[in-house]
Amino acid sequence: MLENLQKYRIRLASNSPRRRELLSGLGIDYEVKLLPDIDETYPDTLKGEEIPLFIAREKAAAYLPSMESDELIITADTIVYVDDEVLGKPKDEADARRMLHLLSGRSHQVITGVCISARHFQRAFAATTEVTFDTLSEEEIDFYVRTYRPMDKAGSYGIQEWIGYIGVCGMKGSYFNVMGLPVQRLYQELKKC
Repeated sequence: MLENLQKYRIRLASNSPRRRELLSGLGIDYEVKLLPDIDETYPDTLKGEEIPLFIAREKAAAYLPSMESDELIITADTIVYVDDEVLGKPKDEADARRMLHLLSGRSHQVITGVCISARHFQRAFAATTEVTFDTLSEEEIDFYVRTYRPMDKAGSYGIQEWIGYIGVCGMKGSYFNVMGLPVQRLYQELKKC
């Protein structure tokens, strides 16, 4: 599969263990390539899927000057979006609790922007999954934050962890997108490269 990619050395520009696990699941040989201190800010005029798409493209632009002719770089950014607010990674435990209270008993969007770049082309897309949480008790939120320390996760939760097991009561879209990489859509886009 994906014989069209054999001419490339594929690089995943992400430090996320979840993204590495998901890309590995596609059976693609790749290496992780990281540049330090890539700016992940975005204009405050952007909304919804425009935000992670912008950041994924900006990450790709940072790699372009050092990209070799046979490299293909995959960059991505995931946000949790509710009430026109982006819930990024929490600053501390109090912020994590605030976010989980905001998500409790309602639906939100998880949006991932992905950019596939080589010297001579670039493809970018966004995938959105709607996730609905059951009402979470104070005790459940406190247990999750103390036990799982979700400080590296947008929206303060990992769907593949305890909070996903007990809290997620509905979903429309890709489960893997909520983990950080919409691999089915990525596979379809890679076939077009």
